[in-house]
Amino acid sequence: MQSRLDLAVTRGCDGVEPDNMDGYLNKPGFPLTSATQLDFNRFIAREARASGLAVALKNTVDLLADLEPDFDFAVNEQCHQYDECAGYSVFTAKGKPVFNAEYANKWVTKPAERATLCAASRAANLRTLVLPLALDDSLRFSCD
Repeated sequence: MQSRLDLAVTRGCDGVEPDNMDGYLNKPGFPLTSATQLDFNRFIAREARASGLAVALKNTVDLLADLEPDFDFAVNEQCHQYDECAGYSVFTAKGKPVFNAEYANKWVTKPAERATLCAASRAANLRTLVLPLALDDSLRFSCD
């Protein structure tokens, strides 16, 4: 993992967004508990910061309160769709940004639905983009 962080530094990145930080929710075929996951996530955050990088916590909704002190910002996919946005208040209450991506077609094709989404996003102090699931840059709506 350190070599990946070193690569980010070499390429001039300001921060990193490690993915799959909630592997304990899957069945990997070996013992992996939430406690093990917490230790690993904190290790990654420590190493990123030691490398001079900001570090994001992606998804990992069940561990937000435990991990907020260790991470600089959060990234979520579909917190509005899955009713997970409230958990991110532990980040926003500390002035830490939360970036969210939504992919549901209703927010693309129905402007009134998108307006409701954006109002809820702003009320929760989230930075939300509506993007295509393919992430092909064919569209982008910002709630800012």
